[in-house]
Amino acid sequence: MKQYLKNIVEINDNRSSRVFAYCIQALIFISIVSFSYETVPDLKPLTKKILRAIEIFCVVVFTIEYLLRIYVADNKGRFIFSFYGIIDFLAILPFYLSLGIDLRSLRALRFLRLFRKLKLMRYNRAIKHFTKAISMAKEEILLFLIVTLILIYFSAVGIYYFEHEVQPDNFSSIFDSLWWAIITLTTVGYGDVYPITAGGKVFTFFILMIGLGIVAIPTGIISSALTKSVDKKDTN
Repeated sequence: MKQYLKNIVEINDNRSSRVFAYCIQALIFISIVSFSYETVPDLKPLTKKILRAIEIFCVVVFTIEYLLRIYVADNKGRFIFSFYGIIDFLAILPFYLSLGIDLRSLRALRFLRLFRKLKLMRYNRAIKHFTKAISMAKEEILLFLIVTLILIYFSAVGIYYFEHEVQPDNFSSIFDSLWWAIITLTTVGYGDVYPITAGGKVFTFFILMIGLGIVAIPTGIISSALTKSVDKKDTN
């Protein structure tokens, strides 16, 4: 019995597994649409009841799925604390926490329902390749993040000393300058905070050039890892 359920619940190349996967994916989409529709103002009482019924049905099915996955897992503890195990748990957690409480008054719990969308990652091959690529390049990505944080701090310190005297409100401290550093290095440039001194403008020019490289580096790292991931699968 356990092996039979395992062949259905886990992603295998058989009809029962595919039907189960399609049904779960359909429920995820229905849940997302229902969640979005709940935000429409002035809903009729009947509509609210229907949406609530859909929510209850989806949660019941997701709960059964979660329990089945624990039951068929060879290492139950490992599954529970795995990425997908945590996602499955967070997908149903808001409903049970909100029992007896109006969910509309608990915005944080409502937000957690978005984790249901992440459940789709289990069934998408492209996303699987992406997550595998992230895992393969985790050391390079970690190094990139560390270097980026150092550059952000360096930029905040630099612009603080250039602009603090002439713009004490916008650059009152290095912590306030971090906002400018982040939006400049990411090349977003909202325009709410910008340098007005000659030194600050020259400094910003170099930071923008560095920012262009920062945007391009992770793209190259991940695309390279994706290529290796696909090639590895083809070889196997």
